[in-house]
Amino acid sequence: MPVNHSEVFKTHPVYYLHGDFIDFHSVQDVPDSYKWPQVVDYPSDQDLHDVESVPIIDLMDPNAANLVGNACQTWGVFQVTNHGIPIHLLENLESEGRRLFQLPTQEKLKAARRPNGISGYGRARISCFFPKLMWSEGFTIVGSPIEQARQLWPEEYKTFCDVIDEYEKEMKKLSTMLMWIMFGSLGITEDDMCWVGPESKSECPCDILQLNSYPPCPDPKIVMGLAAHTDISLLTVLYQTGTSGLQVLRDDGRWVTVQPKSGALVINVGDLLQILSNGRFRSVFQRAVVHQTRHRLSSAYFFGPPSNIQISALSKLIDKKCPPLYNPETWIEFLLVNYKHINQALTTFQLVESENESTDMNDQKRMKVRR
Repeated sequence: MPVNHSEVFKTHPVYYLHGDFIDFHSVQDVPDSYKWPQVVDYPSDQDLHDVESVPIIDLMDPNAANLVGNACQTWGVFQVTNHGIPIHLLENLESEGRRLFQLPTQEKLKAARRPNGISGYGRARISCFFPKLMWSEGFTIVGSPIEQARQLWPEEYKTFCDVIDEYEKEMKKLSTMLMWIMFGSLGITEDDMCWVGPESKSECPCDILQLNSYPPCPDPKIVMGLAAHTDISLLTVLYQTGTSGLQVLRDDGRWVTVQPKSGALVINVGDLLQILSNGRFRSVFQRAVVHQTRHRLSSAYFFGPPSNIQISALSKLIDKKCPPLYNPETWIEFLLVNYKHINQALTTFQLVESENESTDMNDQKRMKVRR
């Protein structure tokens, strides 16, 4: 059975306030509620070619496991090619996403998230932590989207549901493969992780699909598409269309744009993977900026553990020099803390002072982003 998110959200209904939605496609000026106090330093097209690039890894490369492991430890994010997801499926997903977000706002609100639910149309869940709104809209899917799709297209919902169902199946297979590649780079095998082995009696891994829309903005330098955050998952697979906007935070405080590469997928290390790897892998801070004339779409697939499993550092990665860094917690417990205090769950569950320079650096970034 999947994580019972509704039980979490009954305790935190603030995530489901829908008021004051605007029609992004018709607004002429940025409303005050969307104006952020600090100007976003959005890179020019020339800047995109001058900065360092997020690693791009061919999964058919014989050295892929080492490349993935290094990217997880030094960046917390990378792009993959030859991942096995059919191009036509990515194109179909993009097409259905555009069909969804091009609907009038009042039509989309027919599929708005319910007060105690998770699936449906609405704002980014982290919006309640910030004084200003974000220039984006989203559609969250857990399991089948048929209930919400019928609200949007009473007679033409099947195509949307079929594409989402196929995409989720492919994402789950890819995420499982990527997880084993990541752990393989650390010498971890299925015997070290009984809850995901073939003989496991645990619940199936949990997943959430988030479709995101970043409409054109009259003044993109004074808004934020999606504020800085880390993913509370094992890993996230992101498909972004040809328009740039995703940025990740480097150790020196620079935001680096993840340039879209045709057919490639972006892989983010999540907070739970940082815990399992005992800080060797680093969850990445990310944000999204918007354009003045381009409409950007993305889809994020969040791959998480079974809800009944306590997540803690793997025993092979613990010794006298490297003690466990975090208290064991389930995904539900981790979610509860994050939904009260964004980006603080890792710090909350930290067990000892880290001697790992990379982890210390990530914690410093976490403090800066919170401020």
